[in-house]
Amino acid sequence: MRISARELLGQLLDADSYISWDRPPVTVAASPRYREDLRKAELAAGTDEAVLTGEGLLRGRRVAVIACEFEFLAGSIGVAAAERIVSAVERATELGLPLVASPTSGGTRMQEGTVAFVQMVKIASAVAVHKSAGHPYLVYLRNPTMGGVFASWGSLGHITFAEPGALIGFLGPRVYKALYGSDFPEGVQVAENLYRNGVIDGVLPVSVFRRIAHRALSVLSGVPDPVAGEPGWAEPVRGTGKAGSDVPAWESVQISRRRGRPGIRDLLRHVTQRVPLSGTGQGESDRTMVHALARFRGQPCIVFGHDRAGQQGEHTMGPAALREARRSMALAEELRLPLVLVIDTVGAALSKEAEERGLAPEIARCIADLVTLDTPTVSVLLGQGTGGGALALLPADRVLAATHGWLAPLPPEGASAIVYRDTDHAPQLADAQGIRATDLLADGVVDRIVPEFPDAADEPVDFARRMVAAIAEELTGLRARPIDEIRAARHIRYRRLGQPSGPR
Repeated sequence: MRISARELLGQLLDADSYISWDRPPVTVAASPRYREDLRKAELAAGTDEAVLTGEGLLRGRRVAVIACEFEFLAGSIGVAAAERIVSAVERATELGLPLVASPTSGGTRMQEGTVAFVQMVKIASAVAVHKSAGHPYLVYLRNPTMGGVFASWGSLGHITFAEPGALIGFLGPRVYKALYGSDFPEGVQVAENLYRNGVIDGVLPVSVFRRIAHRALSVLSGVPDPVAGEPGWAEPVRGTGKAGSDVPAWESVQISRRRGRPGIRDLLRHVTQRVPLSGTGQGESDRTMVHALARFRGQPCIVFGHDRAGQQGEHTMGPAALREARRSMALAEELRLPLVLVIDTVGAALSKEAEERGLAPEIARCIADLVTLDTPTVSVLLGQGTGGGALALLPADRVLAATHGWLAPLPPEGASAIVYRDTDHAPQLADAQGIRATDLLADGVVDRIVPEFPDAADEPVDFARRMVAAIAEELTGLRARPIDEIRAARHIRYRRLGQPSGPR
């Protein structure tokens, strides 16, 4: 059952809160036949064009909205519809409102020819200006969304979700068959497949998207939400165990690999307003990573990091993971939100595919993006920190480490294989390379150690809460500083690494 524009707005917005921004459509040149098509479309759809625009309240938050009406000439976009869309986007930008767009369209309007086709440039330009001003742009794709609409404003969302089972693609199946004489492969242009392949962030009915949009806008507002402290939130459990400086490096390595050790997903169980994201938005997805919007003790941020549960055997992070990391960086910068990066990796993928798809260049680009990012950053060395896959997420304004977190160019066994041509010397290499959190603290790589008592696997909930509280504290401190000061301090910090007078 296809959802109309008015039904979509009724389910998305608070009751009786919608206010239309629409004016009569601009007049376009039309043949008698096209004029008759427009008249019939208006009667069939109950709207005067293929799109409705306005504002309303989404769980009490004021938002601008754009919703296509498929019953009006298959939701096709011509000059009048494009003018209505652009006017709404510009008004949302002027008012500083977040914008929620819900396309459903067969594409550009064939009756108006090329001039309708190039309207997509005008719409994409208006959306780009809205986003560059730091205002959120959320997209909910409905069945179907095809052609130029999907290839312009339908694919520019900061976050993008779709209706279950929706047909979504560039070239329509009917057009494909007419051009090439065969059917388009089944199951490709379906919302669920696009989600699996990292093109969109999820597949949800409107009722669930409303909740997700509310959470997302809460985070994307960038406004901290004071949270009352819970008794014992950041306090350690009883008992001290061994101090981190007393634990040999090899023991920390083994502890970091222990089954049951909390990972990024365990941290996210103790945050609020979490919205999971997925993929690069460009057709790649790496399930060894976790990407989300969230609030850490009221502090809004973008979160990205390694998922220890998703790394098994040779299945480790590849180039797509790093391109997804760069998406998180771009989101954080564009939306003026802090970025939290979680390191917990056995290392980047060693494979033919990883090499051919640019693993090493993506590591370099991640590092370059991070050190120049115009937003505060916090990196967390949660467990294993092996190789370039760890280094790519490291250079932040503040770096935290769990007691048994560690960072090394290779796992100690790999270093031993290079130096001694065996793996027997891994414990000695681990000690000699200074990979422990306490060594990293002394060398200025890490700023703060979040304790484990004695091992995070023995106290997963307490440790996760302790780490979340520590991250929130760092975010609070960074938010109080001007971004120019943060950026300058970041440059000095990494310029001095390794020097005797480097940061402590």
